[in-house]
Order: sequence, then C-alpha cells, then structure tokens
Amino acid sequence: MAERFGARLWLLHVAAPEPAFVGYEPGPQSVRDQRATELRDEHATLQRRAAELRERGLDAAALLIQGHPVEKILEEANRLGVGMIVMGSHGRSAIARLVLGSVSEGVLRRATCPVLIVPALRQGTA
Repeated sequence: MAERFGARLWLLHVAAPEPAFVGYEPGPQSVRDQRATELRDEHATLQRRAAELRERGLDAAALLIQGHPVEKILEEANRLGVGMIVMGSHGRSAIARLVLGSVSEGVLRRATCPVLIVPALRQGTA
C-alpha cells in the first residue's frame, strides 16, 4: 500500500516501559543491563527492517519508544500525521483479550484515522 500511494512507512515498536517509569523499583543492575540489551536488540532489528524496505525503494523509517502501547501508538500517529495505522493482531482468544486487553482493539476504538488490522496467522495456515 505504501508503494502504491507513495506514502512514508513508519515502523513503530512500543517497548514495555522501564519498571521505574511505572512506579516499581528498577531492580538490580543486572536486570537493568538485561533490559538495555533487549532494547538495543529490538532497535537494531527494527532498523534492519526499515533498511530492507528502503532497499526495495520504499520511504521507510523506524521508531522504538517505550510506554503504554495504545497511548504511544495514538500519540505517534497524531504527531507524525499518518494517514492510516496498519498493525498486526496477536489473535488472542476472547478470554485472553478480557484479561490482557487488546492493543489493536484499543487503537481501533480511539484512532482518528483509518486503522487496518492484519490478523495473526493461525497454526497450520499459510
């Protein structure tokens, strides 16, 4: 779709916030070091994917931010002035959504632009 419409493609990954950010003690240095390593790895993966898209001729950029996923996705969509949000769905059951919530559902309900939800592949499908 981005290619067809000549649109900029923003790859956004919202990582879990630091424990101190949500009111918990950050824990021992080893835990903080591990989290920093995970964030660096996530950022590197995201940057590689954006580079692959640029190699295919797409205008792609990557962002990794921390926070509550629904809030951050909506904030970034507004800040960047996107024309559409495209996001995947984990395909959780109704009970899992009730307990864990659904990021895609939260974004869908509150977004001010069109939202395209791409469902997760079910096991055994191609």
